[in-house]
Amino acid sequence: MASISIASCQKTKNDQHQQPSYAQILNEKHSDVIALQRLAEQGDTTAQFDLGVAYENGQGVAQNYAKAIELYTKAAGQGDSDAQNNLGRMYDEGKGVDQDYTQAVEWYTKAANQGNANAQNNLGLLYFEGQGVDQNYDHAIEWLQKSAEQGNMDGQYNLGVLYRDSDENHRSYSKAIELFEPLAEQGRSEAQNNLGEIYHNGYGVNRDLVKAIRWYQKAAEQNNAEAQYNLGIMYVTGQGVELDESQAVRWFEKAAVQGRMEAQYNLAVIYEKGLGVDKDYSKAIQWYQKAAEQGFVNAQNNLGRLYDYGDGVLENDAVAVEWFQKAASQGLPEAQYNLGRMYDYGYGINQDKIIAKEWYSKACNNGLQESCNK
Repeated sequence: MASISIASCQKTKNDQHQQPSYAQILNEKHSDVIALQRLAEQGDTTAQFDLGVAYENGQGVAQNYAKAIELYTKAAGQGDSDAQNNLGRMYDEGKGVDQDYTQAVEWYTKAANQGNANAQNNLGLLYFEGQGVDQNYDHAIEWLQKSAEQGNMDGQYNLGVLYRDSDENHRSYSKAIELFEPLAEQGRSEAQNNLGEIYHNGYGVNRDLVKAIRWYQKAAEQNNAEAQYNLGIMYVTGQGVELDESQAVRWFEKAAVQGRMEAQYNLAVIYEKGLGVDKDYSKAIQWYQKAAEQGFVNAQNNLGRLYDYGDGVLENDAVAVEWFQKAASQGLPEAQYNLGRMYDYGYGINQDKIIAKEWYSKACNNGLQESCNK
């Protein structure tokens, strides 16, 4: 599923828009914190809300989620829809409280029913994902549509994600494109990347690699890691552009440093095999390690293989066994075979022919033919 956006209210109320916001005052004068606290204690919902925002974000005061929740609760109890939304978000994200989607739904609903566009977006997401409520695409569309119609960009984006990723009864790539395009033109990188994926894969449209590259490029230049990875794939495979492994490395590295494990793995393979770059086992191991630590199964197996054979690293069968075990437990047949071999010959672990046979059998059952004769 594409990334989604939870909306937070962090602005002063509309009826205060001609005056300096209390939150702005907090940033200007510490002495005004006391005055703002007095107003909050007197039941001023705007003061309660803005002070809650300040405590949540550490603006002019020490960050304190418990105080933020206390203040949001007071304002929410008086019907303040922004506070209701933010209180719901605290429960949604588990900030200062145990994560509780049921409570999040309750507070989002109160705010959404008052027309709060952020809350409508957030409530729609919970129906979309089935968190705190039974998954219900119709309700999700209803609330996201309400938010989108108010011009809420998160609501528009998330409605597009729903139309792209929901079941066949609700999926509509044409509606997704209609929602993503204006956001993409306004510079929203997630929408740009999503359009790139739609044109790249021909989801509901004729496959158009030129448009895919265009949108990936725009998002990648905004440091969107997913788009950087996708652009790297286009260059390393020569889709829509001339095959250029140096450009692939460039974009994979940008995505990899942001933690995108697929990009980390691809970089490791490139450096291990010397595809368009000089072979560099140290870099290969570095990127395999990062991807493996995130649970990327092929990286775990490949890292085990490098330690097994001592390629670019001191041979260490015990470490190899550890990585083979992690990958094998995720069902990768090559890792299951490798782990069986380690048990079979006692490499890095006590020899055990019975356990070796068990792993060989798992690899065989998962389609690795060479393991079937072991």
